[in-house]
Amino acid sequence: MGDDSEWMKLPIDQKCEHKVWKARLSGYEEALKLFQRIEDEKSPEWGKYLGLIKKFVTESNAVAQLKGLEAALAFIENAHAAGKTTGEVVSGVVTKVFNQPKARAKELGTDICLMYIEIEKAEVVQDELLKGLDNKNPKIVVACIETLRRALSEFGSKIVTLKPVVKVLPKQFESREKAVREEAKQLAVEIYKWIRDALRPPLQNINSVQLKELEEEWVKLPSSPPKQTRFLRSQQDLKAKFEQQQAQGGDQSDGRFDWTINIDPYELLEAVEILSKMPKDFYEKIEAKKWQERKEALEAIEALTKNPKLENGDYGDLVRALKKVVGKDANVMLVSMAAKCLAGLAAGLRKKFGTYAGQVVPTVLEKFKEKKPQVVQALQEAIDAIFLTTTLQNLSEDVLGVMDNKNPSIKQQASLFLARSFRHCTQATLPKSVLKPLCAALIKQVNDSAPEVRDAAFEALGTAMKVVGEKAVNPFLADLDKLKLDKIKECADKVELPGGRKGAGGGGGAAEKKPAAKAAAEAPPKSSAPPRKTTAAASKAAAGPSKKGKPASAAGGKAKKAPDSKEVAETELSMEVCEDLAAGVLPAACLQQLDSANWKERLASMEEFQRAVETMDKAAMPCQALVRMLAKKPGWKETNFQVMQMKLHIVALIAQRGQFSKTSALLVLDGLVDKVGDIKCGGNAKEGLTAIGEACSLPWTAEQVVSMAFAQKNPKNQAETLNWLANAMKEFGFAGINVKGFINNVKTALGATNPAVRTAAIALLGVMYLYMGAPLRMFFEDEKPALLAQIDAEFEKMQGQSPPAPIRSTKKSSAAEEDGDDGEEQDEDGGGGGQDIMDLLPRTDICDKITSDLVSKIEDKNWKIRKEGLDEVAGIISEAKFITANIGELPLALKGRLNDSNKILVQQTLTILQQLATAMGPGLKQHVKALGIPVITVLGDSKPNVRTAAMTTLQAWVEQTGMKDWLEGEDLSEELKRENPFLRQELLGWLAEKLPTLRTVPGDLMLCVPHLYTCLEDRNGDVRKKAQDALPTFMMHLGYDKMNKATGKLKPASKDQVVGMLEKARAVMPAKPAAPAKAGGKGSAETSRSASGVSMFDTGKKPAAKGQKDDEDKSGPIFTLIPNAKEQRIKEEKQLKILKWNFITPRDEYVEQLKTQMSTCFAKWLQDELFHFDFQRHVKAIGVMIERLESESDATIGCLDLILKWFTLRFFDTNTTVLMKVLEYLKLLFAMLNRENYHLTEYEANSFVPYLILKVGESKDVVRKDVRAILGMLCKVYPASKVFPFLMEGTKSKNSKQRAECLEELGCLIEGYGMNVCQPTPAKSLKEIAVHIGDRDTSVRNAALNTVVAVYNVCGDQVYKLIGNLSEKDMSMLEERIKRSAKKTPAAPPKQSAPERSQREHPTNPNATFLRKPAQEDPNKLNQARQNAQHSESSHPSIPKEFQLDLDMIEMDQSRVCELPDLVQHKLDELLEPIMIPEPKMRAVSPHFDDLHNSTASTINFVISQVASGDINTSIQALAQIDEVLRQEDKAEVMSGHIDQFLIATIMQLRLTYSTHMADDRLDKKDIVKLYSCIIGNMLSLFSMESLAREASMGVLKDLMHGLMTLLLDGRMEDIEDGTQVIRSVNLLVIRVLENSDQTNMISALLVLLQDTLISTAGSPMVSELVMKCLWRMIRFLPETINNINLDRILLDVHNFMKVFPKEKLKQLKSDVPHRTLKTLLHTLCKLTGAKILDHLSMIENRNESELEAHLRRSVKPSGNLSGYKSDRGNEKGGLRSDDRMSKAKVSDILSEIFKKIGSKENTKEGLTELYEYKQKYSDADLEPFLKNTSQFFQSYVERGLRMIESEREGKARIQTSAGTTQTCTDISHLSGSNEELKPAVYYERLKILRQRQGLENTSRQRPAISSLLSSKPSVASSTDMLHSKLSQLKESRELYQQEHNAHSHSHSPTHGHTRSASPAANLDDLKKRLERIKSNRQ
Repeated sequence: MGDDSEWMKLPIDQKCEHKVWKARLSGYEEALKLFQRIEDEKSPEWGKYLGLIKKFVTESNAVAQLKGLEAALAFIENAHAAGKTTGEVVSGVVTKVFNQPKARAKELGTDICLMYIEIEKAEVVQDELLKGLDNKNPKIVVACIETLRRALSEFGSKIVTLKPVVKVLPKQFESREKAVREEAKQLAVEIYKWIRDALRPPLQNINSVQLKELEEEWVKLPSSPPKQTRFLRSQQDLKAKFEQQQAQGGDQSDGRFDWTINIDPYELLEAVEILSKMPKDFYEKIEAKKWQERKEALEAIEALTKNPKLENGDYGDLVRALKKVVGKDANVMLVSMAAKCLAGLAAGLRKKFGTYAGQVVPTVLEKFKEKKPQVVQALQEAIDAIFLTTTLQNLSEDVLGVMDNKNPSIKQQASLFLARSFRHCTQATLPKSVLKPLCAALIKQVNDSAPEVRDAAFEALGTAMKVVGEKAVNPFLADLDKLKLDKIKECADKVELPGGRKGAGGGGGAAEKKPAAKAAAEAPPKSSAPPRKTTAAASKAAAGPSKKGKPASAAGGKAKKAPDSKEVAETELSMEVCEDLAAGVLPAACLQQLDSANWKERLASMEEFQRAVETMDKAAMPCQALVRMLAKKPGWKETNFQVMQMKLHIVALIAQRGQFSKTSALLVLDGLVDKVGDIKCGGNAKEGLTAIGEACSLPWTAEQVVSMAFAQKNPKNQAETLNWLANAMKEFGFAGINVKGFINNVKTALGATNPAVRTAAIALLGVMYLYMGAPLRMFFEDEKPALLAQIDAEFEKMQGQSPPAPIRSTKKSSAAEEDGDDGEEQDEDGGGGGQDIMDLLPRTDICDKITSDLVSKIEDKNWKIRKEGLDEVAGIISEAKFITANIGELPLALKGRLNDSNKILVQQTLTILQQLATAMGPGLKQHVKALGIPVITVLGDSKPNVRTAAMTTLQAWVEQTGMKDWLEGEDLSEELKRENPFLRQELLGWLAEKLPTLRTVPGDLMLCVPHLYTCLEDRNGDVRKKAQDALPTFMMHLGYDKMNKATGKLKPASKDQVVGMLEKARAVMPAKPAAPAKAGGKGSAETSRSASGVSMFDTGKKPAAKGQKDDEDKSGPIFTLIPNAKEQRIKEEKQLKILKWNFITPRDEYVEQLKTQMSTCFAKWLQDELFHFDFQRHVKAIGVMIERLESESDATIGCLDLILKWFTLRFFDTNTTVLMKVLEYLKLLFAMLNRENYHLTEYEANSFVPYLILKVGESKDVVRKDVRAILGMLCKVYPASKVFPFLMEGTKSKNSKQRAECLEELGCLIEGYGMNVCQPTPAKSLKEIAVHIGDRDTSVRNAALNTVVAVYNVCGDQVYKLIGNLSEKDMSMLEERIKRSAKKTPAAPPKQSAPERSQREHPTNPNATFLRKPAQEDPNKLNQARQNAQHSESSHPSIPKEFQLDLDMIEMDQSRVCELPDLVQHKLDELLEPIMIPEPKMRAVSPHFDDLHNSTASTINFVISQVASGDINTSIQALAQIDEVLRQEDKAEVMSGHIDQFLIATIMQLRLTYSTHMADDRLDKKDIVKLYSCIIGNMLSLFSMESLAREASMGVLKDLMHGLMTLLLDGRMEDIEDGTQVIRSVNLLVIRVLENSDQTNMISALLVLLQDTLISTAGSPMVSELVMKCLWRMIRFLPETINNINLDRILLDVHNFMKVFPKEKLKQLKSDVPHRTLKTLLHTLCKLTGAKILDHLSMIENRNESELEAHLRRSVKPSGNLSGYKSDRGNEKGGLRSDDRMSKAKVSDILSEIFKKIGSKENTKEGLTELYEYKQKYSDADLEPFLKNTSQFFQSYVERGLRMIESEREGKARIQTSAGTTQTCTDISHLSGSNEELKPAVYYERLKILRQRQGLENTSRQRPAISSLLSSKPSVASSTDMLHSKLSQLKESRELYQQEHNAHSHSHSPTHGHTRSASPAANLDDLKKRLERIKSNRQ
């Protein structure tokens, strides 16, 4: 029991993981109780168990497992986050529970699965169960099937997706295990309950016995549909309703709940691929002469097409072949076979066959001329199947085409086809625009002579009436007599619609008897018409003049907006009836005086008449009777103008006030038109016409009026009628006007002799042009040029004007309503108003011109012939101008050309398609699938111009077709599925542009979503971006929930990412566009501004106003800035008046306290959002805070402590979406704080940083990465040394990820800021860090090792002291890692490219933190550095990185100028009394400076570092200090050893000024000139002193020359005052540099610079010209300088140059100057040195291959030795320099001897010293072979040793050498290779020491970059590398110098050597002699 007591004390979660099963059992029991006890589903307690639930389920001990399952079930039921565990737990249940023998375990397993379904995880559960069906253990399979059955039985088919289940069901019936087969049978029975016969096809192939058993079971099932008995959490309201219903009335009320889902059996089938199974010789056979062969071919295809579902593919050729058989084959049996094949294809492909429908239908319809029943039946089946794949709209053109056919069979079958098709339509899919032309054609057939044609037409019309309702069809049946109408109604009653649907009209008149308002209100549930229309109708009925509830009596029927047919049918009443009706409403006197002979009586009568009309009840006004009275003699021939004016006015009144029918209108129009031209009465006549226009619609009135006016001969009337019409169009709008109706009359008017008529006609055309635009001109193309010019001039005037808004509208007239709906139909497709105008244009049918010859031309193998074919097509279309939609086989032919291998033809095809769009207009719709979708495929072309053309074509098409057809079906998703980055980005971009403009989209858009998600993670950045842009536009149509659900099928990693993007998209989702105010649609503007329109408009305003009010609340500031509020809060917390923000999990009192504190300074609405229980509100609130971050930065800082505290609460949420948003805000916040130079207070940091560090251990990478980025930014607003302790605390966490990340972060801090950050002391903190090297987690161990390595890189071997005692194992790991880290950074890459450098060496100056806040370049910079933490040791393994500067970073730094503290005063006086450095302003500086700047060298270093400052004044001040030193020659020597460093800083400043300051308009240009003057002044001083000038190394000189030349060529300088002066000074400086620098270095620098400038295309060619000018100048100096030049190095540089630019390449350059320059240089050298020049090629490897040697030999031969004029001294010098080299063998012996010494323990010091000496003398010695095979550790040891010696000697040399040491040339005589035993190096060493004592050896020679130490070739070190090495040397030398002073120990420790440069070899005897001579001298 002793053991038991141990685990009894553990917490529950640890018990559950204990290795003793009893402990686990106890843990599960306690967990179960705990789970039942926790009330809050979001309690943090649940989080502890998230990772354990799988273990509960997969428990190995059977007894414990049962308890574990119970506990797991309780967890899933009660925990909010349980859904996250679904996949792993269900998978555990399937594999480890379903195979248990205990029934209870299985039962619990099933319950767990069902519970997961209840918490909305059905898909995941189902996937896991289906995977379980593949398990080898039959027990598991049985349990999975049983669980699926239970899930289906309880949750129903809407929640359990049946398709995947049905797919695997047949396989289960084949199982060898009886139990599996039995269970499968039970499942099949359950599925049958839900989907009935849809299950039969998928199971048709199972064993017949099993099928029979199933059939028997199925028959027994009850016919009532099953019910869902268990509900999801989201369906609780449905559950409540259902239970309530059950309680109330049991089953009968169940009709309201539709539990089943209508499944199409087709959906459950597997698609079969048949194209590949077609007989190979099918296409030959189908063309064969023998009908038997053709029959064989068709039989094969018929068998294949019997498959109920076919795989999509390119069936174009097959369809064409079958179509040809149907159309052309003489054998009727084959025709019916081919028709059956087509039917099979259409049925198997469904919507995918729609592409081919347009080609096949005309052929099938034509073939109906066959009389044989079997053929007719096959054709009917075919055309019916095809109809289901497309829409009636697409086929209507073809059907109308055969309606006028002479053959009665064709007409009959076409009508019957329409009748059958109508049955499948609804009101929505049979819009008036389609129905109208079809009805017109059918009405013609109703009067046909053949009875079968008439019957078919009646049937079709009856079906249409049944489907869309009598009201919709009646307007088209106006001309039919009553008998025929009754016959149609009779047919309508007989029609049975599929699926038991009730038609909209029901055929009876019941609807009409209901009160109008009621009928309108009841319409929606009865029909599937868009609800918009019914509401419009209802509002019209309600607002109409008839009182709301007034029944429609006979008179009311006329008064109300009765259908058009009734109005037209308003019979003309006889005069007697009219008189009776009029007598009922008019005074008797009035009627008597109407025809009085006295005009005054007539006038009085009219006045009475007017009064009576004005007071009459609208509904009771007999309009026809009244106008008849007005027309009574004298009627319209009235001679008195006053009476006539009254009469006309009364007509207008009656039309306005009564229910005025077209019958009444026709009675008066003639009279009105007759008076239009009258001077006195014209106005009133026009008023009357306008009133009639309002009553009977303008389109109808206009047509009547114009035809009447032109039937007369009166030109005045004609002109005024046209003027009235022009005005009326502006008043009513253009909607519905039938241009064709009066266009001929307008043409007549244009040709009229009377100029007024012509002018009026042209003015009318101008108004029409406003509405119709350019197409209007088409009607007048054939007019005379003079007239056309006038028309064009009128159009010109109208250009750019927009039509005025209509101010009148047709009063509730049926015509308007009918046309209005039409307009809406148009809008639905996005067609807009212009479309109907296109319908009016005369169109040509070009079908006959698309011959089979033309098609075969287009498909020819030869591209030229294909091109001819395309040219012909383009010609045909442009000639026809406007064409019908019927274009024969052209679509397929053009489709083939869209993927033509010849891109020119692809582009030509696209141009033709654009032409086609313009020519065909709206008819283009039916070609979208066949031709439009292939255009999308072209968007994937690799050539940009082809893609652009395709996009233009696409836009042109969509303009004509609207978007609906493109989005329907799977075609678009299939395109998006293609993994072509171009196609994806173009298509997504296009969708993102189009979708926001649509009001509705087809549901098929959902099919694109999975591919959209794939695109979000595409490899291509552009695709990802476009997909993100498209996301919100998809969401606006599909909704967030649908799209979120669709992420269920993604992999977990992808899902998180996509869900995050969905959240972002949700915030920016565009609103759907409002339904347009339909001005410009057909005749629909009228309705929008009628009385009902106004009332609707008013109500619309109210909610809008309310919304505005809400917005106003939110538009104010979100934070209030209260002075000193933060200080007050800090004070209260210090005095413990409030809780200190310190907790493990936030308790309620903390939240309440924060709420209280926030209430004073946060906007009320924002606070509500921030503390809302819905996380999405949090996301929204953070979004607002992000938006306001910049605008309210001060207030944000004022509330910063509260903001940070609120974010710490969010760190305890489990929701990733919120967390990502939080981190996004924090990154922006810290960036803003950094810009504002804000520093966090202790109080803010303490209440935030510890919680942020918790999150660094988050399991998601993306979160950790962001937190690390924030920690990096935190160090810019809070000292790194204070962040350090928080991180140290974080390393004590239980979470291994957190420990590892904190350690990594500590490493980054030490690397970035040096050892000063280690708090409290480096030793203490490092001991704690080193403990983790022994951690059990690998990532923690690695992180700890990396951190210690980072320390090692900063302070070298001292690290071993700091970390204290480690175990042996840990120590060996550490040493190994330190070795490895040294290997990782190669000793010296010769020349690192700039971008690489900036990545690898982030600025690591520990003082940067104290000097200035690093300019924040972008928030990821530090992050990037952190990620590179392991590789970020700089390229010099153990150089302390005190002063490392990164040139590239500084140049790139475009952010604001960094702030520097003012310069610190350093006292140089102790060293050099007389110097007076100008006194800069003092400023308190952090204490770290004192120890840094206690020597001259470090002072100079510090001042030099400030020269490169981004702040101009700082830089000028530093330059002034240096200038002071340089001007006094006695003190200038202090600068020795710092020249390169100073030049590099200057070069950087030049670059910074050039790239940043000059471009910055805010800077005063005078400051820049001042800066330039200081720089140039300093340089001139420096280069006047030869001793200092010579110290400049080659790499630095190269960069300096480049910088000066760039400045010389900077055109911006000319615009600055004094700029030219600067340029002059630069010129002078360049000459000074050329003259006084070390000549070897200078020439080398110029050669390398020339090479760079010639290679680089980016720079100006002027630079290379300047470089060459400098070279010519150097060549001129050569005779004087030849003796001081190291020829070997120069020849090596020339050799390298010629390697990059061989002679041929040089000659190819635009200018021949480089070639001439090089030749001149070599020629001069040859002339000066003669043949000896050939001895100076020693540094060139494999000389034989060198082009240079050949060139020199050629040059030397003819010239002989011309060097006679040189002085002997010169000769001797030159000779000594160039004498024979030491033999190679000798060299290798000496070196191997030295390396042996280094390798032995005793002589290692001596060996290093010798190596150093050797390197000093033979700097070209190649050490590579000796170092190559040694370990990395040995190499770095040698390197370190050499560097130590160098700095040591340099230190001594400083003390020994007097200030005036001059550089003397060291001559060493020949060294013969004979006496090996004498070890020349020993003599050499002794000689060296003696020379030093005599002051003959100058040790402070300029040293090249360390990086070139071990390189095998001399390399050009760029100034950045130089800087690194310089600075580290300086630091070391300073340290050593100090050590020497303190300890006076002069031990020889090694240092770096030189780069190789030619040095003379010495003769051994000579060496001895000289040694003797020196000794005697000393004595």
